[in-house]
Amino acid sequence: MKKLGFLIIVAAVIVVIPSLAAAQTATGTLTVTATVNSSINLVFNNDVAGVPLSSGAGTNTATLNFGNVSAFGAVAANITRTTTATTFTVSTPVDVLVTKANSASANYTLKAQLGAADAVNTWQVGGTTVTNAAQATITATGAYGSNVPEAIALTVPFTTANATAISNTINFTATAN
Repeated sequence: MKKLGFLIIVAAVIVVIPSLAAAQTATGTLTVTATVNSSINLVFNNDVAGVPLSSGAGTNTATLNFGNVSAFGAVAANITRTTTATTFTVSTPVDVLVTKANSASANYTLKAQLGAADAVNTWQVGGTTVTNAAQATITATGAYGSNVPEAIALTVPFTTANATAISNTINFTATAN
């Protein structure tokens, strides 16, 4: 009887162990979808003929510092200065690069607007006066993929006090046509 009991236990172990040792598996399927949207990108780059950007070159948030400016006397390298009877203007080019991806757009419109009102000085981009009141069109049919030099100009009255700090932002918007 002991042999029979032993054989039953061995037989049970032989039947149970393979089912315990078998690999456990699970399967699944993941469906992946995406919808491609067209897009454009705008960045500011240093222009070889201009004052180097003091920060942010290659990004869409850059800083241009004219440094100390005056109506007469020396000006820093790559700054152009003109004077009238009552004002002086300093200007330098900054490259604007607009690129596109997944778009059939042939070109873009570039607009600019001052971030804050300036009742004293005059600001221009590419020869177009910009204010904070509304966006001004700088170019109606810009070409994608190449640096476009845009002259940034600041006109200051002779009546401005010595050591006056002048600061503003120019907000650019490129829109695919």
